[in-house]
Amino acid sequence: MRHFVLPSTCWVIFLRESGTLMEIFVSAVLGELATRSINFVISRSSKPKVADVESSLQRALLRAQVIIDEATDRRITNQAMLQQLEMLKDAMYKGCYILDTLKYQSQDEEDAKDHVVSYSSFFLSKVNSLKGTRSANRKMHILEQLQDALDNLSSMIINVKELVVFLTRYPCMYHQPYSMHLLLGNCMFSRQMEAELVRNFLLCTQPNGAEELEVLPVVGPGRVGKSTLVAHVCNDERVRAHFSEIMFLSNHDFKDEKVITSLWEGCVKKYHNSRSSKYGRILVVVEMAGDFNEDDWKRFYAASKRYMTSSASKIIITSRSDKITKLGTTRAVTLKYMTHEAYWYFLKTLTFGSNDPMMHPRMENLAMEISRMLKRAVFNSMDIICLLRDNFDIHFWCKVVTFLRGFTKWYASKFGEPPFDALMQNRPACLWRMLSTSQQIMVYHQYECSSSQQEGPKLEVRSVMYGGVKPSGRFEAVAWRSPIPPYYNYIYSCEVRDLKTTSAKRKRS
Repeated sequence: MRHFVLPSTCWVIFLRESGTLMEIFVSAVLGELATRSINFVISRSSKPKVADVESSLQRALLRAQVIIDEATDRRITNQAMLQQLEMLKDAMYKGCYILDTLKYQSQDEEDAKDHVVSYSSFFLSKVNSLKGTRSANRKMHILEQLQDALDNLSSMIINVKELVVFLTRYPCMYHQPYSMHLLLGNCMFSRQMEAELVRNFLLCTQPNGAEELEVLPVVGPGRVGKSTLVAHVCNDERVRAHFSEIMFLSNHDFKDEKVITSLWEGCVKKYHNSRSSKYGRILVVVEMAGDFNEDDWKRFYAASKRYMTSSASKIIITSRSDKITKLGTTRAVTLKYMTHEAYWYFLKTLTFGSNDPMMHPRMENLAMEISRMLKRAVFNSMDIICLLRDNFDIHFWCKVVTFLRGFTKWYASKFGEPPFDALMQNRPACLWRMLSTSQQIMVYHQYECSSSQQEGPKLEVRSVMYGGVKPSGRFEAVAWRSPIPPYYNYIYSCEVRDLKTTSAKRKRS
């Protein structure tokens, strides 16, 4: 075996070339590291922080609030402007909801941190290590949500520049400044576009010679505000001046032809306008309660055509069923429950009233938890809104939240649904009393009556559930007295059940 020995000159050349390659490699690595470091620093410096985006969102919300307050005070008739306004409202509601949710979660974290401190140091170190990993992901998620809300709201504000310019052309509906909680408490919330659709249908006249009697269906689930919407529009001075007579009927009023004839010949009108009686325009509002019967409707519609001779006479029909949409001569107006974001804005504004929620962060968190438990049940919310507003105290609010937590958890485990779903659908429901765990309140039936026709019972549901009023046996109580048209009193037929007495009877039996 022969060994080859490289000359010394070859070793020198090899080492020299190796050194050059090493220098090139080291310089390349250093250059790459420097580039990455610079990019990292630039990305960290250019990346927005949560506090900065939150501040920008608050300023955008203030601008949106100014536009919406000014538009709410105006009688806008342009459908495109109303649609833009609704989109701006939705963006504002979402922005407010995200900011308040962020504060709500931060408060929960502070409470959890105080709770964790009481445990051992070993467990605390483990919790902190896990929280460190989750905290970065949570901050990224919060930043994305805030940035999306900011981008959406900013683009909407830019898109409504024309709306802001044309707002001054529309007359003001109120001649004195109103706080937003007073305005929302005395008008329909978030129904401006639907109200204008109904108003346009009523005020637009048909071409001469048209024989078809115009019908507008208004559809939506129970307690969504169909009757309130129609009553608001009918209370408008332009609508009242346009029709000589406005009648409110139910489908139970025209079960047979004799009843229909008596309705038209001797029915008591809800509204009569002597000034415009020469036009002979009649507006009939029919509330479809229960199942829809097409034969009854055909008889009523044929009789209406005989008696409502003016071509400008109209019919509005309201129902929970989508079946009535085929009865309309125009596109139906459909009402839906408000979104979580809009509902939170509504509840927060009315609950705090003239108090600034920023000055009461803990109470704002409690109000948000209550809004989540109520599940957008606006009808049942009014009772709790009045309760919290009349007892503006942190200790009382904590008692209410603790009570509702236990009640909703028990109701869901026993009946498999939130407690307010049954009330919204007018089904029997079981309620608790906050001051007495040995008594329950059974709600068998709900009905409403006009405050002008019947005063209603003096007893209030919130006084029984959250106060010291102790009725016995069966009783009726007012859930809510509406301050807006049609000014209904919503009444519960209830019974108090003593659990101790019931359990004793079972043992004896």
